[in-house]
Amino acid sequence: MRFSFIGIVAISAFLVSCEANETNSIETTNSDMTPPVAKKVAEEFTIHGDTRTDNYFWMRLTDEQKEAETPDAQTQDVLDYLNAENDYSKAMMRHTEAFQDKLFNEIKSRIKEDDQSVPVSANGYSYYRRYEVGADYPLYCRKKLEDGAKEEIMLNGPEMGEGKSYFAIGDYSVSEDNKLLAYSVDYVSRREYAISVKNLETGEILEDNIPDTDGGVTWANDNQTLFYTKQDPVTLRSYQIYKHKLGTPSSEDVLVYEETDETFGTFIYKTKSRKYLIIGSYQTMSNEYQFLDASTPDGEWKMIQPRERGLEYGVDHYGDSFYITTNQDAKNFKLVKAPVADPGKENWEDLIAHRPNVLFEGIDIFKDYLVVTERDKGLRKLRIMPWDGRDEHYIEFNDPTYRVSTSSNPEFDTQIVRYNYMSMTTPNSTIDYNMTTKEETVLKQQEVLGGKFSPDNYQSERLMATARDGKQVPISIVYKKGVEKNGQAPLLLYSYGSYGSTLDPWFSSVRLSLLDRGFVFALAHIRGGQDLGREWYEDGKLLNKKNTFTDFIDCGKYLIEKNYTSSEHLYAQGGSAGGLLMGAVVNMAPDLWNGVIAQVPFVDVINTMLDESIPLTTGEFDEWGNPKDSIYYDYIKSYSPYDNVEAKDYPNMLVTTGYWDSQVQYWEPAKWVALLRELKTDENMLIMDCNMEVGHGGASGRFDSYKETAMEYAFLFNLEGITE
Repeated sequence: MRFSFIGIVAISAFLVSCEANETNSIETTNSDMTPPVAKKVAEEFTIHGDTRTDNYFWMRLTDEQKEAETPDAQTQDVLDYLNAENDYSKAMMRHTEAFQDKLFNEIKSRIKEDDQSVPVSANGYSYYRRYEVGADYPLYCRKKLEDGAKEEIMLNGPEMGEGKSYFAIGDYSVSEDNKLLAYSVDYVSRREYAISVKNLETGEILEDNIPDTDGGVTWANDNQTLFYTKQDPVTLRSYQIYKHKLGTPSSEDVLVYEETDETFGTFIYKTKSRKYLIIGSYQTMSNEYQFLDASTPDGEWKMIQPRERGLEYGVDHYGDSFYITTNQDAKNFKLVKAPVADPGKENWEDLIAHRPNVLFEGIDIFKDYLVVTERDKGLRKLRIMPWDGRDEHYIEFNDPTYRVSTSSNPEFDTQIVRYNYMSMTTPNSTIDYNMTTKEETVLKQQEVLGGKFSPDNYQSERLMATARDGKQVPISIVYKKGVEKNGQAPLLLYSYGSYGSTLDPWFSSVRLSLLDRGFVFALAHIRGGQDLGREWYEDGKLLNKKNTFTDFIDCGKYLIEKNYTSSEHLYAQGGSAGGLLMGAVVNMAPDLWNGVIAQVPFVDVINTMLDESIPLTTGEFDEWGNPKDSIYYDYIKSYSPYDNVEAKDYPNMLVTTGYWDSQVQYWEPAKWVALLRELKTDENMLIMDCNMEVGHGGASGRFDSYKETAMEYAFLFNLEGITE
């Protein structure tokens, strides 16, 4: 996903072309198999003495245009173009529709429909979600922690989402007295949530309604006060913390904090100890936290450590101390302790020192234990550290590559840490680990229905590809046993590679539809993520960003060299910032791939990063660079996919987007596709699917998203001549 975006666009001229198709967004033809041709309206943008001409800038609409009941002429042109692309995509894929239906039903048939999450105990209740057969959305439930307790349905997802083209619950929080539920809902898919409050004893929805929030909601300990975050109505930057008293209109809510620096966002949460409320401010290179006793919501907030450029930290609480994860003099982070009475950095005491080869990722605090999450040689580990210093140890994992993380652990006084584990051949498992006896209890393992799945039928490996500068790039790979390494197997290479986001390998019952038809699936742990520590991230951002792209290309070449596949059978996929990756690698190495799937791709980097009205822009200068600075402008322009489309052959491509996407706006992939159509010299397939009802995350229903997956798989299978 793309996390945040940007400068003022200098427009030297606004030129309207005099082409014959000027008044139409699409040149229509008699054949629905002829690709749409978008009109061209030349607009010039000049900055740093450099002039760019953008013939498709007209595709950008404002939110007001999109939300208007009656579309204006420009909006209608855009809608006509997007619908024409959708029609063309359907026409090009029509011969696969029956196969898509088969794939969808196959994927759905592996999923247990009447499923339930493992209950989590907190404050006298057990909380869980469960699905009923045929339901797209879950029931949010709880029971008292006593024998014979009856189920209480707090939120009925199927009823709330019925008849909605999009529905998502953002967050929910129960008051300390267990009587009230605050929850947030988005019906548009633009990350704009309305908060409501429900009386859990009577079932009544209170009159309190708070619109236009980022979805987060936090109770004070008085059971009467809520804290939430407001977003800028244009950029959607989370920038204000408000306090709401039950029974009062939201117009009277009190502004508690406003983040005036446009490169920062803000949020609020309650510590695991339930003792303190914490307001956090965040930016790529800096954090700042304030705290308040949760029992005195009208009290005065106190600073933990004021923000400093380059100083990152996060805060937990236990006893009379804050436990702080920080990069202060520690590139890979360390753990320090500070007294609540005076928590500034001058009082930070090292607890776990910095290690140059181990990334310190986070902690879970218990009464007798500290659980540390760290990453060594690219693999995440869970370290159990008793407070008394005896019998420190790691939890053991056997797969060559895997994903592990601590789960919901809201209770302090317990010997049990709950964690989730999976590998590319092992379904997701929820496990309780006794930190004293070292005994494990598997509470639940994801069921794969149908009776055909066995982990013994699949093979996973961890490979190391050598990048062009000598760096060793990990690759996690899985395939069905029996696949020959003769260069003829189709292989799908996936990655993300931005924001320090690490994609640990995961199990997917959906992916079995690929593996069982002979595909190999590979995950490239390229620079830009934090797979091999903080340096791995820093070596793939700002003026090092091209390492992300060349790492991915070099991983593809390595897999060909080792005979896992060939360029005739190699495919690539990525979404959002991973879609930027797709756009870059098809420009840089178009002959390497037979096909590429670019999901909600961030491809118009210069225009977006120069426009501070676009959501997420201002918070991302430290990720991509601010192109108002000529050094960053020149560098970004050298790789921005939209700015580097050329008259040459490109691979087969499927591009997906959502009309209501607030993170990567629909016009980025739409413009990119239009320009590719104009310049590419091949006859390969280029199709775009724009879901007119959803945003960045795609369809909201439990099964609807698998229809999109079935289309993507059918695209790949079609290129391989696989028809069933």
